[in-house]
Parts: sequence; structure tokens; C-alpha cells
Amino acid sequence: MPKVTVRYWAAAKAAAGIAEEPFDAATLAEALDAARERHPGELVRVLQRCSFLVDGDPVGTREHETVRLADGGTVEVLPPFAGG
Repeated sequence: MPKVTVRYWAAAKAAAGIAEEPFDAATLAEALDAARERHPGELVRVLQRCSFLVDGDPVGTREHETVRLADGGTVEVLPPFAGG
């Protein structure tokens, strides 16, 4: 099982109470399910509005179950940002 780092930004960081953490996950869906399980409550709601980068590449509209994670990879959790 690949070991990945999930990095939380802005509202996701506040909801998780941590900037980043490791997970064992083969897909983006597995990593996000594990994050929801570890941080029930506000993070679950925030994740519904987030976009994601996997190793620097935008996930876009791809199904999270189809996004494979590499060992040592990084998932960036990006809530919508305000500003101009």
C-alpha cells in the first residue's frame, strides 16, 4: 500500500487541526475516506468543496477512485480561496 502525505490548506487545515499527515492509500478516494474517518465533523464538510492536486497535477473532474497514488506522493487539499 503506498504511503502518501496529505497536506491541508486554509479551511481544510483549520478543520483537520493539522497541516499535513501520512496515510496508507492506493487511490485518492481511499486517502480522503481515511481523512474523513480520522477527522469527522467539519473536515468532512470542507472536503466536499475542495479541489485536489496529486503530486502537483490537478485532479479536476476525474473520479477519485481512478486517481492512483504513488508511494511517497503528496495530495494537496485546496478549499476555495477568497480574494482577487
